[in-house]
Amino acid sequence: MTDLGQHLLRRTLLAGSAAGLLAAAPASASAGLVRRRLTLPSGVQSGDVTTRSAVLWARSSGRGRLVAEVVSGRRRHRLRGPWATATSDHTAKLALDRLAPGREYDVRLGFEDEHGLLGETRTARFRTASLHEAATSFVWTGDTCGQGWGINPDLGGLVGYRAMHETRPDLFVHAGDTIYADGPIAATVTEPDGQVWRNLVTEEVSKVAETLGEFRGRHRYTLLDENVRAFYADTPVVAQWDDHETTNNWYPGEVLEDPRYTQERRVDVLAQRARRAWQEYQPIADPAAHRRDGGFAPARIYRKVERGRHLDVFCLDMRTHKDPNTAGLEPDGTRILGPEQADWLVREVRRSRATWKVISADLPLGVVVPDGEAQESLANGDPGAPLGKEQEIAAVLAAFKRHRVRNVVWITADVHYCAAHHYSPERAGFTDFDPFWEFVAGPIAAGTFGPNELDGTFGPEVVFRKHAATPNESPRHGNQFFGHADIAADGRLTVSLRDLTGAVLFSQDLEPEGR
Repeated sequence: MTDLGQHLLRRTLLAGSAAGLLAAAPASASAGLVRRRLTLPSGVQSGDVTTRSAVLWARSSGRGRLVAEVVSGRRRHRLRGPWATATSDHTAKLALDRLAPGREYDVRLGFEDEHGLLGETRTARFRTASLHEAATSFVWTGDTCGQGWGINPDLGGLVGYRAMHETRPDLFVHAGDTIYADGPIAATVTEPDGQVWRNLVTEEVSKVAETLGEFRGRHRYTLLDENVRAFYADTPVVAQWDDHETTNNWYPGEVLEDPRYTQERRVDVLAQRARRAWQEYQPIADPAAHRRDGGFAPARIYRKVERGRHLDVFCLDMRTHKDPNTAGLEPDGTRILGPEQADWLVREVRRSRATWKVISADLPLGVVVPDGEAQESLANGDPGAPLGKEQEIAAVLAAFKRHRVRNVVWITADVHYCAAHHYSPERAGFTDFDPFWEFVAGPIAAGTFGPNELDGTFGPEVVFRKHAATPNESPRHGNQFFGHADIAADGRLTVSLRDLTGAVLFSQDLEPEGR
């Protein structure tokens, strides 16, 4: 690590620790006792907040037991969660069940040491979804700290998170590439115009991640940013993963030829470590989080998050069950969801009684994403009948039509530009589906690219897109994107695509069918 990076990292951690110590220490505490109090170096989070449940997350500076004081109106409850130890990189989660729908909650989180001494505390705020026809909103994006563009203190850090925070959404969907484990971050990057981009750096981000500790360090790095910590403290997170949580364009069974990987090249081993670190650092349910079945299978990432009368969010996992990247022209079909997940998606979307069924996919449906001579996503560049991985999605879309499912919207990130795509059978090589929208938004803190070609199998049409002027454009230029969805009390959905400042670049109103 450079002297600059050490200084910035030390300043960030000490500032956060000092604030917590002052807040937590009683007036009579001795100086020695204060120094031993546990701190919260990575902030606090809530996640997967539904009508009646939530998952709380925090990380301690040392061994400690998670303590939560839950406040809603005049009601106040104190709960003790699991111990945070080195086994989990001192992260801990606590599941809240039987919450009241449509209510604001403030949860004061901290850690007790072995003597019961409570350290620094911070508050996570969230609102449970309403059972009634109430207005709600969410934001989404993907791609954080990629292509060597990290936390730049000269520009205020990861200011895209501040822009999302300023919209005051009820929910944040991180649609994948929550970290870039395969992208080293250097202290400085010289941009094409000669400007010098300056990164905060830590030891773990200086190389590709191979060990569990290096994957964990990547997640800790993002949480050094004050914009991220502030946003996560105020906004429930729904997290997905894609490829860069492990390595670029990976699939199960792959063996890397990348010479940067000197300790481990088996992707299955890397993915196991990456998944563990990701699971530890996201406010997502795990085997220890729920005291009873909350409808989420701990062994999987794909899940439904119920957000009340007007919204259900369906998160996909298009990585874990994926077949190898090929040209995508197999007539018998290959997997991107896998049969169990595909069946689950059709079943749960069909059962949903929410006005809008929003499917968050970590890969786009009709955008061609090359991986050398192969294809990374499901689109294969052939506009005809579905082949390869397209066949699974074709079956899902046909099932939605067969069961008369209405008001399905797809959101995604991944391709590092923003776009609004309308899909219709009248333009398609495959016609057994109802028209739908796909909105693309990202990156939020990475290089900007695009645009990519579209595959005509499902009849996509570009209604809007904005992309980089040159490949791997620096975030300094402002072409960082997030999506915002606002659902009115009467069910009308307005989707907007926004830039790094929060400015609206495109907006689309959608009236719900069947009402």
